[in-house]
Amino acid sequence: MEDRKLRIAAVGDELLAGLGDPRALGWLGRVLARTPQDGVAVECYSLPCPQEGTEGLASRWLAEAARRFSEHHENRLVIGLSGRDVEFGLSTARSRLNLANILDAATQNNIEVFVVGPPPSLDPGQNRRLSDLNTAFADVTTRRKHLYVDTFSPLLNHEQWRQDLAANGGTPGQSGYGLMAWLVLHRGWFQWLGLATPE
Repeated sequence: MEDRKLRIAAVGDELLAGLGDPRALGWLGRVLARTPQDGVAVECYSLPCPQEGTEGLASRWLAEAARRFSEHHENRLVIGLSGRDVEFGLSTARSRLNLANILDAATQNNIEVFVVGPPPSLDPGQNRRLSDLNTAFADVTTRRKHLYVDTFSPLLNHEQWRQDLAANGGTPGQSGYGLMAWLVLHRGWFQWLGLATPE
């Protein structure tokens, strides 16, 4: 039997690029390193853009991802959402709409999507707004039958996460990205790819 061929395009902000990670892997690199390649060839193309919210993502993702996709592969999209919309003063309704437009276009193009929600910050006020945004993102994604990983709720009061952000000027370091990767790996990644979960 011929191997399955998967092509993943991943879009997001600097967290997708692993900014601040001394190992330069970020959460995505750690997830891919633990993704078995037995019977499946996985190609992943990471397309981060610094300080990007949902407006920027919605305007660029299809043109950039489409250049990486192929009719000879199963084409998949990973979206790493950030809290930028909160900083930019975007309404939750507008953020919802931007994500909905991305997911609807992906569905029309037969692209399965895996959405990773925004992680918490150290700012309590920002986290209150992020909590609403996270809930909205999860609702939009699951209503459209795509997978959503909530990183906000499990990490909000996680001591190691908070220490890592504090030590790295507000961005994750090695342990913070490791925590994000763990959540992704244990909240549907292998099922989404149609792979057996490794022992």
